[in-house]
Amino acid sequence: MATAFSPSNSVTTTTGATFIPEIWSDEIVAAYKKNLVLANLVMKMNFKGKKGDTVHIPAPTRGSASAKAAETAVTLIAATESEVQVSINKHYEYSRLIEDIAEAQALNSMRNFYTSDAGYALARQVDTDLVQLGRSANGGTAGAAAYAAAYIGGDGTTAYVAASNNESALTDAAIRRTIQRLDDNDTPMDNRFFLIPPSSRNTLMGLSRYTEQAFVGNGNAIRTGEIGNLYGIPVFTSSNADTTSGSGAARVCLMGHKDSMVLVEQVGVRSQVQYKQEYLATLFTSDTLYGVAALRSAASVGAAKSSSMFALAVPA
Repeated sequence: MATAFSPSNSVTTTTGATFIPEIWSDEIVAAYKKNLVLANLVMKMNFKGKKGDTVHIPAPTRGSASAKAAETAVTLIAATESEVQVSINKHYEYSRLIEDIAEAQALNSMRNFYTSDAGYALARQVDTDLVQLGRSANGGTAGAAAYAAAYIGGDGTTAYVAASNNESALTDAAIRRTIQRLDDNDTPMDNRFFLIPPSSRNTLMGLSRYTEQAFVGNGNAIRTGEIGNLYGIPVFTSSNADTTSGSGAARVCLMGHKDSMVLVEQVGVRSQVQYKQEYLATLFTSDTLYGVAALRSAASVGAAKSSSMFALAVPA
């Protein structure tokens, strides 16, 4: 009687299970990084592997130099320093239950779509949480008063009125006025950014100063949403730009400095796969755990308040 062939060293879905999720994870992380826009422009802190639900970041007060008089003691500087607390309270996941029949009959492109879609969904959520921090720019708050002090287009001096969407198209004057507000607040020249919605990109393409080579730069800087360089500030476009509250729901541009916001990651994007026999399907989940906070209020543009990030309301 013939003996059935029974290999003992073959690679099965069980022995190769640790390799299968790794492929998914690599593809998802790649898609996640590719689709991030604002998260690549602000301060990022790695909190991975550490315990706790709050990160305390010192926010010291800038000191001033004192004149030294002959035969007198130096002038001592003393200040009660403050801090910024970042709550690690944002846990988002993306899950798919893939039945065996679908996995057996579907093309490999199905996995490619799911991994790309998972990376995009998580990246969009992180960017959304960061973009909405712009509501505190210009002294504004969330809710009905969001962007209450946002400076709009036109001459760049008119303030956005709460409960009234008096936005106007973005202009060169408004951009220059916003840059001046950052300068007046002693915000560092480097590491600034200008995030705009697609409607404002359309407007910018019609401004002669923007299309001039001197302002655009080398003309081929297209990476992760970057569409050019304006007055030395990289310009990024995102369909995820925030909207004002109330009727009209104008879109919002944000101009700020890297230190205006912080993203703290406790659990980076990870992927897990588990076979569910009761469903004859594979459960695929990708998730991330993080926190965001406005870090340096003096680093983005808004009203006459000291700020390092400022908001400009523009038509949707």
